[in-house]
Amino acid sequence: MVHPFSHHVTRRSFIAGGAGLLASTFTTPGTASAAGSDYQLVFNNEQVAGPDAPTSADAWLAAMKSWRASERAAIGFDDVNYRNPALAWAQHNPIQTQMMIHDRYFYDPVQRRYTVDRFLADLRRRYGGVDSVLVWPTYPNIGIDNRNTDDLTRDMPGGIPALEQMIADFHEHGVKVLFPIHPWDVGTRDPGSPWAAVLPNTMAEIGADGLNGDVMSSVTPDFFDNAVADGRPLALEPEWGLSADAINGLGWNVMSWGYWNYTSFAPMVSRNKWLEPRHQVHVNDRWSTSKIPMLQLAFFNGTGMESWENIWGIWNQMTERDNAATRIVAAIERQFPDLLVSSGWVPYTPTVQNDAVFASRWPSHTDSKVLWTMVNRAGHDTTGEQLQVAHQQGVEYFDLWHGRMVEPHVHDGVASLSFSIEANGFGSVLAARAKDLPPRFASFLGTMRGYAARPLSSYSAANVVLSQTMTPIEPTRQYPQPPPGMVAIPGANFDFAVRGTEIEGGNVPGVDVQYPWEKQPSRYHTHIVRIKPFYLDRTPVTNADFQRFLDATGYHPADDHNFLRDWTDGRYPSGWADKPVTWVSREDAIAYCSWSGKRLPHEWEWHYAAQGSDGRNYPWGNAFDPAMVPTPDNGRSLTAPSDVTAHPTGASPFGVLDMVGNVWQWTDEYADDHTRTAVVRGGSYFQAQGSEWYFPSNATAYRLDHHNKYLLAAPSTDRAGTLGFRCAADAPGQAPDPVAAGTIVDDADAGWTYRGWTSYTDIDAYQGAAHGGTGNSGQYAEYTFVGTGVAVYGWRGPTGGAVRVSVDGTTVADSVSEHSPVSVYHQLLAKVTGLAKGPHTVRVATASSTAADQWTMIDMIRTY
Repeated sequence: MVHPFSHHVTRRSFIAGGAGLLASTFTTPGTASAAGSDYQLVFNNEQVAGPDAPTSADAWLAAMKSWRASERAAIGFDDVNYRNPALAWAQHNPIQTQMMIHDRYFYDPVQRRYTVDRFLADLRRRYGGVDSVLVWPTYPNIGIDNRNTDDLTRDMPGGIPALEQMIADFHEHGVKVLFPIHPWDVGTRDPGSPWAAVLPNTMAEIGADGLNGDVMSSVTPDFFDNAVADGRPLALEPEWGLSADAINGLGWNVMSWGYWNYTSFAPMVSRNKWLEPRHQVHVNDRWSTSKIPMLQLAFFNGTGMESWENIWGIWNQMTERDNAATRIVAAIERQFPDLLVSSGWVPYTPTVQNDAVFASRWPSHTDSKVLWTMVNRAGHDTTGEQLQVAHQQGVEYFDLWHGRMVEPHVHDGVASLSFSIEANGFGSVLAARAKDLPPRFASFLGTMRGYAARPLSSYSAANVVLSQTMTPIEPTRQYPQPPPGMVAIPGANFDFAVRGTEIEGGNVPGVDVQYPWEKQPSRYHTHIVRIKPFYLDRTPVTNADFQRFLDATGYHPADDHNFLRDWTDGRYPSGWADKPVTWVSREDAIAYCSWSGKRLPHEWEWHYAAQGSDGRNYPWGNAFDPAMVPTPDNGRSLTAPSDVTAHPTGASPFGVLDMVGNVWQWTDEYADDHTRTAVVRGGSYFQAQGSEWYFPSNATAYRLDHHNKYLLAAPSTDRAGTLGFRCAADAPGQAPDPVAAGTIVDDADAGWTYRGWTSYTDIDAYQGAAHGGTGNSGQYAEYTFVGTGVAVYGWRGPTGGAVRVSVDGTTVADSVSEHSPVSVYHQLLAKVTGLAKGPHTVRVATASSTAADQWTMIDMIRTY
């Protein structure tokens, strides 16, 4: 007997032979000929192309039906889980949002409570709300220490009791809750059992409804079976949408994400939805700046959308036009959920204006009601006749998009329906007798009329980039001499150049942080910062230092989860006196600094104290030297950091120790409307292995021209086993007189002329690329600017040649070497000032001395 919640693979092995059986009926991309049909279906990953011409629609549909029958037989498909009432919610779930636990609308660290009402109210106001949430507590912070996926879920503010209540609050609003699976999480703490056992158990404990399979083509059946054993069957949703070699998971993965082709003019058909119309797909195009193409394909296919705006703490807000379209699409899909899972679904049902408008037909199982979902893929409005349908006496027709009845023109038993669909817009029609209309249908039409009072084109399609503000750090009193344990750092006009290490996002606006002098957040930063004289702790604050603070003040944080987690009964472990204190939040660090008459350093102060003024890559020089830092911990159990004085030869030019490679160190905090983040510097000894998705900490992260952005939610979650701090204090004196910072002109900005030099996007330059080439074959770069001076910055490395810089045809620097023992960027190659005010042209060319195997590159100029 089949268990009522079984994943049901009794007729076909989940592992053995699956891909081979699929290969006979499905290739990706490619074509397939259905049994008994000569029509060649064209497949593209998760989609099937529509008919190649309107005249082929009947043959195409026959081939689709034949292929569906043969494919379901080949994979041994059983629909038992789609018939299960406990999982039926997944079929009626059009809008899902992926949300970070760090979203400020979701949790209030001051009141120490989840604010589910506020979070959902914002989504209802903007685009009509959501039906499910994917709660994300892990990436990109996971890997800063050895806490694993389950640990970080349980570390959410308030622990398990608060999670239960938070999920109950979502349920009270009719919203289901999912959490992620990370099969790549193999380098953090060993959970002791397979993830397929651990995570379903935790979901049952907190009352969650599903699991999203991050980077998974199919969530494996053991997750489902263990959820059933835990008494709570979970809706499983693989990210990669049941690829061709994983399609036999369709029976127990009742949802999936869709990474579809949204650009083809004719909308493609969802393979998974066609195979099982009750399967829910949430289309996903998170970095897109318009959701309309994605939403059109979802509506055509009767599927859902992932309204993902907080992307790892990077805010990519849906536009007002996206919001308006989503409100209407979701309202229709929520009103007719049973029709949108119809086994009688006919995609590419004929339309009158089939060169622009495409429709799907969704009949009820008794044919008493029929729904059409329609999209206009053209860039112009379509008006007049749209559909011709077989008419029956007493049937009424409704233009759902506009919320009104449509009077048909009936001739020879055919009803012609006329209405408008705006350019790149949507339409929807319902045909039904009055007795078969859903309850409160008149009210629904009124709502739709209100939504459609404005065309989508009247809403703004502008993208919102949230501005960030830096949390102030209050100055200390000015100490005439360095306090004990501190090093004097002189004032400077510091050339501060740094980039974020975010794994995703490229350089989209919002990807990193926004310094006070910048207009918006971005990954790459360079600015001349006036730094006043200050003092910096020679080493990070140690356990012994922090013990004295506790003994003197009795400090204990209100949110104390994970506080000094490696201490016992208020005391650090034996032998740990000179190790950096960790498991302290930024608030804990500020409390210590305040007690000691100090403050946290600004990031540029930390950077300057580590680097000095010569732009070196590491505190000791340009080349990485593993002897200067603790030996990395590549295991899954977190070992202790090194003593703060264990690597004296790794000191900075000012004699500051332990700047990189031991523990991360708190600096500045930034916030926008949705996310708080902190810049942490220096890298740590713990380096989780086995995945590229862990919080970056390696020799590259140690580099002084890199920083990491750490998402903040609450002290309990922010504390980490590899995160400590050091303090700063103010000294007498002022910063040097300001120098002209100039205007940065990136090598990729408009206005450059290049000859022979190519773009190199795989190196660490100002905006992620440099221009350059090998040998001396006449390569040059030229730029015209208005000003009185210019400085040229470029790469230097082991294979560097030489460049010649000229202004207005006059050489100002000849044979400037780009050679150095190791690769360094942002190096000043030449500077000229005192030019007459006016337009000037700077040219950078390879010098004649450059050999055939030598490189020359530039990455930016500053104009004055």
